[in-house]
Amino acid sequence: MQNLIFNLDREYIELNNLLKLTGLADSGGRGKVMVAEGLVKVDGEIESRKTAKIRVGQVVECEGSRISVLI
Repeated sequence: MQNLIFNLDREYIELNNLLKLTGLADSGGRGKVMVAEGLVKVDGEIESRKTAKIRVGQVVECEGSRISVLI
């Protein structure tokens, strides 16, 4: 599994944008499709909200990659 670190410089980032900024999705729209298809987990649970607010300390998993959100 590929481990990525995303340094958050604000209160939160929307899930579809996080997928785009880490390179797991080509665009925010593709990120929304990935969430809708059930390919994304947040803290071990499948996330169905495309624009879920991801905050520091959360872990996102998608297609063999794990994103740790840090300060």
